[in-house]
Amino acid sequence: MSNRNNQQNKQAARERLRAERERQAKKDKTRRRLIVAGAIVVVLAIAGGVGYAVSNMSDDKDGGWAGDKAFVQPKNTAGDKGQEIVVGSAAAKETLTVFEDPRCPSCASFEQSAGPQLRQDVKDGRYKVRFVMVNFIDQMVPGTGSKNAVSALGAALNVSPDAFVEYKEALYSQKNHPDERDDAFADDKKLIEIAQQVPALKGNKDFEKNVTEGTYDKWAVEMGKLFGKDGINGTPTLLHGDKKILKDGSQQPPMDKDSFTAAIDKEFGPKKK
Repeated sequence: MSNRNNQQNKQAARERLRAERERQAKKDKTRRRLIVAGAIVVVLAIAGGVGYAVSNMSDDKDGGWAGDKAFVQPKNTAGDKGQEIVVGSAAAKETLTVFEDPRCPSCASFEQSAGPQLRQDVKDGRYKVRFVMVNFIDQMVPGTGSKNAVSALGAALNVSPDAFVEYKEALYSQKNHPDERDDAFADDKKLIEIAQQVPALKGNKDFEKNVTEGTYDKWAVEMGKLFGKDGINGTPTLLHGDKKILKDGSQQPPMDKDSFTAAIDKEFGPKKK
């Protein structure tokens, strides 16, 4: 090989390496931005993105995604336009409110680590949970997966609260949750495929029909309008009344089982044995 060709090959290799480094740096920057936003730490570097999401929610814009579909409220919801999703025993005196976005990587981490404890607390009657499913990531990383997944969660809720909880758990599982830049939940077939892991939804034709026809699309848009209100600017956010539940010594939500348990014990008192 001539020296000239050798130099050209080396230069081409350097260019490929430089391009790969730039691509990876951009990928890492996007992921860091979304994880910070998802963890509710709003700093100047991401204020523009979060502000854009909030302003769009307040302007009632959905990019025409729901089209001219009629508003249909799923069963097992209450309040204005079905925005109240409460799971647990009516006898439970306390209510924990949880804001989540289906595409949110921090929500997936929260559900995978602290979610089992939360669901056990609900089963034990320690508190009820009001879930608020929003969709701001669709505007931070353009797509429709968050809204579409919320609509599918509405279809699951129409079956039963247990189906809703189990389906949400499946969507956030390590096996099924996509990278936040992957708008996988925009695909109805993907959502129905994941639903086969939930006994009440497996082969459920009514559920599948509601997903494919977007029966609860308008409802999903209404749910999304709750983002940005009352200082809610990231997910997951946990509230007891108007008080944010935070990890001890920080301004972030308790993301793992231990910090979640400690925060809940501090707020509601130690769990009775």
